[in-house]
Amino acid sequence: MRRSICYCEPNLALAGDTSNRKFCYTTSTNLPKGTRLKFDLLSNGRTIDWELPTTNLKAKRNIIWADASNGKPISAKEINDTDSITPSFEFVLPAEVKAGEMITIHMGSPDDPKGGNRAQTYIQRRRPFNLYIDPKGKGDYRDPEIFTLDIRGNALTNIRIVTPSIVSKNKRFDVIIRFEDDFGNLTNNAPDNTLIEVSYEHLRENLNWKLFVPETGFINLPNLYFNEPGIYKLQLHNLLTGSKFYSSPIKCLAEAEKSQFWGLLHGESEQVDSMEQIEACLRYFRDEKNMQFFATSSFENVEETSNEGWKNITAQIAEFNEEMRFTTFLGFQYLSDEPGEGLREIIYLKDNKPILRKKDAKYNNLKKLYKSHNPKELIGIPCFTMGKKMEMNFANFEPDYERVVEIYNAWGCSECSAKEGNLRPILSHDKKGVVESEKGSIRLALNNNCRFGFVAGGLDDRGVYEGFFEHGQAQYSPGLTAVFALEQTREAIFQALYNRACYATTGEKMIVSFSIAGARIGSELNTKTKPGLFYNRHITGYAAGVKEITEIALIRNGQILHTFHPKSTHFEFAFDDSDPITKILLTSPDERPPFVYYYVRVLQADGHIAWASPIWIDHTPVTEAPSVSTQPAKKNKKPASSSKKGDL
Repeated sequence: MRRSICYCEPNLALAGDTSNRKFCYTTSTNLPKGTRLKFDLLSNGRTIDWELPTTNLKAKRNIIWADASNGKPISAKEINDTDSITPSFEFVLPAEVKAGEMITIHMGSPDDPKGGNRAQTYIQRRRPFNLYIDPKGKGDYRDPEIFTLDIRGNALTNIRIVTPSIVSKNKRFDVIIRFEDDFGNLTNNAPDNTLIEVSYEHLRENLNWKLFVPETGFINLPNLYFNEPGIYKLQLHNLLTGSKFYSSPIKCLAEAEKSQFWGLLHGESEQVDSMEQIEACLRYFRDEKNMQFFATSSFENVEETSNEGWKNITAQIAEFNEEMRFTTFLGFQYLSDEPGEGLREIIYLKDNKPILRKKDAKYNNLKKLYKSHNPKELIGIPCFTMGKKMEMNFANFEPDYERVVEIYNAWGCSECSAKEGNLRPILSHDKKGVVESEKGSIRLALNNNCRFGFVAGGLDDRGVYEGFFEHGQAQYSPGLTAVFALEQTREAIFQALYNRACYATTGEKMIVSFSIAGARIGSELNTKTKPGLFYNRHITGYAAGVKEITEIALIRNGQILHTFHPKSTHFEFAFDDSDPITKILLTSPDERPPFVYYYVRVLQADGHIAWASPIWIDHTPVTEAPSVSTQPAKKNKKPASSSKKGDL
């Protein structure tokens, strides 16, 4: 029995490459005049997807047309399908095509190879294109014929070095080197004589390696270590082109009590759908983005997350969780119907937990949801708190469950309002988008004695974020969350979040931390147990950036107390806040004592930001002044860079 034949010319494509393309179909049956053919590129219309062609045959580039055995061009017509974001392209045969004859669909330019069609910008094996055929010409399309081709990485332009952020002196660690094209795809598409020299700062010149670009596009370098504490960066030098590439900073401590891990608790990939392709999504964040932890964040309503979909997510999260490699958490998003309660990312510690839906009377509000669990089982993360009409006013803040707050995601920052100095405010370029609401300001919540650490979210186009692309919403880079934990396990990372031992960045792996009287980020202190804090708060910290650091702002009670301007890639700082504590205290709205809080914001020259979680100091009045010092409070000393090596 004769079978139809589908093939592509060329039979592979390079990511983002522009070329003329042919999709050749040899029919196994006679196709009468008037037969309809519908060609679907399966593109979602995003900038990363396959470029959609035009049907205008007079255009100079990126045209779609077809021809049969007689070679006469057949024009296409755009067809909008209800179940597809982008149109398909329909052709009507002007004459009969007999069995064994070929129909060719062209995309590009008949005269100019440079006027071709652009491939998608991400790699994919056996990328499908569907051709539907209706011999009766009535639009009754059945199962498609399928063309496939491989999308491979384009020319080598970048080398990415994946390193730990915190290491101990003389403790060995591994490094992954990724050879990438312009779009971040792994590639081995480099000249045969390409040679890469690996070295790192502060070591003897003879300690370096020379590498070839491997066929896999990546290589693992094991057993590296540093002899002395300090800040290091690995350097990769392409000896053929002269280009140099650097890793994110690595802080070597004499003895690190905790490790630092990077991941995402809210967000999905622009490239891979996290619902329909949850397995591919997890592989993407683990293998392509090299994250160390990840939480799912589909919305709780059944339209977004079906019972079958949740069952699949639950199974994949359990399957992918691997201690010391990739830590996964089961989570979902919950938008409260109560005004001012806003949006939460709910994250479970354990596997095989149910999705809690608002339509269920047991979980139709946040208070019921929290009461049905204890803080050791789940954590609730307020998200996008300054997004108008979904803002959180923190009036019903639950400190036992809401231990961290999302200060930033790709749709903006909720630290404060734009007029107060928000560097990445929530804003829209048209009336359909979302603007900021000052009621959800994180600084305002901190001033009202809500205590939480900072995390960052990534990109999201589901639920309340759906339509942001089309509505002109201001979009920024996806964020990252760093946690300080004893080990890379669910229990340790969950505990680190509970302890607020974390910080947020706008996507770069900047190293940031600070301490007050030896207490680290997320800590709560009291003048009763540390009476010296009554007179002076000695603040020390450090920051190391991927690029030059232009500003380190020390923020006290929502106001900038002092700003450092390092103009270098790493900086250690010290500052004495000697203002009498009684003059700077904030009044708690409840029975708790008055307090003061501090946090640190770091700005790189390229605009990337990091926020270190706060430290709080409560003041418990005593009948007599503390006996630590009889001297009057001194004015602020001139801040200076510290030569001491910071700890975590």
